[in-house]
Amino acid sequence: MNNNEFYGPAARYNHSKHIVRNINHQFREQLTTGQRVADKVATVVGSWPFIIYQSIIILIWMAANIYLLYLSASDGDFLKSWDPYPFILLNLVLSFQAAYTGPVVMMSQNRQSEKDRLMAEQDYQINKTAEEEIKIIMEHLVHQDVIMAEILARLEKMEQNNSKR
Repeated sequence: MNNNEFYGPAARYNHSKHIVRNINHQFREQLTTGQRVADKVATVVGSWPFIIYQSIIILIWMAANIYLLYLSASDGDFLKSWDPYPFILLNLVLSFQAAYTGPVVMMSQNRQSEKDRLMAEQDYQINKTAEEEIKIIMEHLVHQDVIMAEILARLEKMEQNNSKR
């Protein structure tokens, strides 16, 4: 058995592929200003604080208009409501908000999907490399078992020779 055979598969394996990379960092560096703004808008619009604050503003809007409508009905000289029931201006404002935030959120989601695809591809490449390395390790363990069996056989043979004397 020569030296190269003695050391086994793990000693001959060369890990030359370095496929681990930070997809998040790589992705962040590529973002344009518009994409960063879209991501911030999607983050804000898709949060509970935004939903809560918007609900509070809508309730205040409706309550103020109903109160002003009530006061102007009872006292003709009082300030009239700016958006009486059925709150057409409020509907217009919410429609405007939805018309602009919807596409912005979709842009952000599409970018996130692309990032997820890149991360899945990287995971696949890492798994392939890990599988290859595990195969080498298993071959090396088998190789070590063979060597250990040979060593035990030699020791037993030496012991038998010594006992015959």
